Amino acid sequence: MNKYEIIGIVGEGAYGIVYKAKCKETGEFVGIKKFKEPDDDEIAKKTIMREVRMLRMLKYPNIVTLKEAFKRKGRLYLVFEYVEKNLLEVLEENSVGIDAKRLRYFAYQMIKGVTFCHRSNIIHRDIKPENLLINPADNTLKICDFGFSRPLPRDFRGPRLEGGKMTDYVATRWYRSPELLLGYTDYGPEVDMWAIGCIMGELSDGQPLFPGDSEMDQLYLIQKVLGPLTKDQLESFNKNPRFVGLKFPEISKPETLEKRYMTSLSKKALQLMIGLLKMDPAERLTGEQALRHPYFDDIREPEVEEELTSLIAPVQRPIYSSQSRITSYGTKFGTTYMPGQLIQ
Repeated sequence: MNKYEIIGIVGEGAYGIVYKAKCKETGEFVGIKKFKEPDDDEIAKKTIMREVRMLRMLKYPNIVTLKEAFKRKGRLYLVFEYVEKNLLEVLEENSVGIDAKRLRYFAYQMIKGVTFCHRSNIIHRDIKPENLLINPADNTLKICDFGFSRPLPRDFRGPRLEGGKMTDYVATRWYRSPELLLGYTDYGPEVDMWAIGCIMGELSDGQPLFPGDSEMDQLYLIQKVLGPLTKDQLESFNKNPRFVGLKFPEISKPETLEKRYMTSLSKKALQLMIGLLKMDPAERLTGEQALRHPYFDDIREPEVEEELTSLIAPVQRPIYSSQSRITSYGTKFGTTYMPGQLIQ
């Protein structure tokens, strides 16, 4: 720690504090994440070690670089390249959204970074504006915070690997896909693609696409725009103990993405967003498909995309089954849900 001069605090979370610092030898600015003592907190310890492990594996221009990790006086420190802002701060500065050119460039970089993760057999599981760092000088975007990331079973279609099931409570609610909200534990990379679709909408007009107050409210808001859950999803909803006694109000005419974004998104941007926000994850665009979308024709980097798709064989999509998606929460609600009602 003696090699760095602390300049100030730039963020604080459940597990620690992030400082802006300067390397005394090189003059380079870095971000230092100082973790709270995790010895008695197994969840915190697991999250920290997962982030270190993932970032050591993932080296890519659109993923934040972990420079070093060390312990001092029992505390773990992670040293990252310093990136001045995150996308949430950009949104706060642009309350009605950002210009179309920047939106497209950010979307392209998000998809490149996430595709690299997926081709490396990793799901991020918490893509949101706070976890997307932005360099204002050149609008470079880098994905950060891999504490919730998880390696994927190599092949969902074969026998389930040990530890193949995943926790459902990941991703900030507003960017959480229907399969996560319904408690599925055999989801795949599609959850990251859904989050990118949500962020595209938010970048276009400055407003969150689905700002739900609870899982139930989130599912209702999604259906107000995209239409009803699939038959299999509805079956999962009805069987999930978390939603016992609840039902959705009838939605006669969904708002649709076309109506909402007809003035803030180009036709090609809207087509891409629709492909990312398919209710059925099996129909959602993959990273490779999204990169080939005509929306990116003017900024496409063919050599980069070719390198991405040649990394390793792509992870296969899971076969979704309503029986395998249900988790037991042990909590029941004996009320009828009404829009705006807060359900913990």
